Amino acid sequence: MPNGCSQAVGFSMLCPQAVSMGCCSTSKALSGGRSLAAHTMEKTSRSTHTVQGVTLVIMQGNIVEIKADAIVNAANAQLAGGGGVDGAVHRAAGKSVLEECRKIGGCPTGSAVATTAGKLDAAYIFHAVGPIYGYHADAAHLLASAYQSCLNLAEQYHVKSVAFPSLSTGAYGYPVDEAAPIALKTVVDHLRKPTGLQEVLFVLFSDSIYEAYEQALVQLLVQ
Repeated sequence: MPNGCSQAVGFSMLCPQAVSMGCCSTSKALSGGRSLAAHTMEKTSRSTHTVQGVTLVIMQGNIVEIKADAIVNAANAQLAGGGGVDGAVHRAAGKSVLEECRKIGGCPTGSAVATTAGKLDAAYIFHAVGPIYGYHADAAHLLASAYQSCLNLAEQYHVKSVAFPSLSTGAYGYPVDEAAPIALKTVVDHLRKPTGLQEVLFVLFSDSIYEAYEQALVQLLVQ
């Protein structure tokens, strides 16, 4: 039973480079000649990008309906289940996952733990604990660390695909226009290094959150 806890820190800024923009696609050269290419956005609120050969998908949808090796749950520090994404994941996964969480006992803010995935179409659930906006003084650092901890677990468990929700932007009150750039920078920075991942998805509940992530990605590309 996987129950490792992983904690990491920080995220790095993308270097300003030349930007080429077409009708419905953008591309940007990252530092060291590495490229991030954004392809045509589909009408189904889904866009596909490539980072160092790894597919990065931003989409509107229900994360519990996604097929991936690992699904990220927006957990609380007690791993006790709750509302929003947390409640939806536990309802879909079944009681066995909550029992695993109870045995683990908790997880620090900014970290993540792994369990099996129960009834979900995945091998693992990574339960990530994001910060509470306005409560944690180092919220940006902790949010980046929560994402990085999941990426570290993905490498540890040799998964090829991982699906993220938007951490901390629900009940924890993190403004999505602040959270999205942190999430994207953390993931892109990780994918620019050697990785076993082949696909990373951001599965976002509402059109407004999806649009915020799309806008944040465009802003990253033009910095």
